This record gives sequence, structure tokens and C-alpha cells, in this order.
Amino acid sequence: MQKQTGFTLLEMLVVLVIIGLLAGLVGPRLMGQAETAKIKTTDTQIKMLKGSLDTMRLDIGRYPTTEEGLALLTSTPQDQVIKSLWKGPYIDGAVPVDPWNRPYQYSNTKSASGNPFTLYSFGADGQKGGSEENSDIGFTAEN
Repeated sequence: MQKQTGFTLLEMLVVLVIIGLLAGLVGPRLMGQAETAKIKTTDTQIKMLKGSLDTMRLDIGRYPTTEEGLALLTSTPQDQVIKSLWKGPYIDGAVPVDPWNRPYQYSNTKSASGNPFTLYSFGADGQKGGSEENSDIGFTAEN
């Protein structure tokens, strides 16, 4: 007589319940870390874009207009005077989008923190204002 080896259905169910409980405990923590990472990435990208804007200002003597926007970091300007001063592109590749896959908001109006421009992401909800992960991130017009 041969002895059969393997797991019983009951043993398999116990293992699946344990895996489900562990996923229930660890999953929410990992998802919270993902949002924190997106916020930190946004903050880092905004600082990188600010540095690029500052470098371009040193070359052309001004920040982009609201109409020119962040595209002026990568695209040669049409104005012949500015074109002769422009030494870009000032960032590698295309202008990045925020971690929620939306464009950064740029305006040449002064920010609440004293920067001569506003540059920010709407955050996770994609709308102006908000709190926690939904708050605007960057140099906004209001605090």
C-alpha cells in the first residue's frame, strides 16, 4: 500500500487565511508609503525645475511668461532677442509630469513663499487646495 503525500484542503485553507491576514496588515502600510513617496518625488521635481528656471533666468534675464511656461526650459524661444541668449535645453528630456501623471502648474506671478513665480502640483486629488496628500505641493500663490 502506497502512502499519499500532499496537503489536505483544510491545510491549504489555513495557509490562505494566514496569507490574507498578513496582506490585510501589511497592505495598507505599503499603500501609505507609496503616497509619501509620490509627495517626496513631487517636492524633488519642483526643486529641480526651480533650479533649471533660475539657471535660464541667468541666461535670458527673466523667467518664462505664463504663456511660455515650463516648455521654455526645453524649447528654443521664438523671440530673436531671447533666442540669442537662450543656452538650453535646461533639463534633459521633456518637462516631467507630477507622479499623478498631471502637468505642473506654472505662472509668472509671485508665490506666497517669495519666489517670483508659482510652480506646484495639485497633489493626489488633482484639484486646487486640499489637505494631507491632496494638498498643493510646491510654490503656490497662497499658503
